[in-house]
Amino acid sequence: MADKAKGKMEQAKGKAKEVAGKATGNERMQAEGRTDQIKGKAREGAAKAQEHARGIKDSLRERREP
Repeated sequence: MADKAKGKMEQAKGKAKEVAGKATGNERMQAEGRTDQIKGKAREGAAKAQEHARGIKDSLRERREP
């Protein structure tokens, strides 16, 4: 859950950076903002996959136990 929240925060930070870059005409800041957003989406996706895998593992464990 923490990684999912970190991913969302990173995306928000990236969006703010991108908007600030556009407002000031700073192309480097815009690029950094887009990069932060992509990193955040990747972190969030990895966290979701990990949660999903944990759920599958738990459901398989429940089936094995009598």
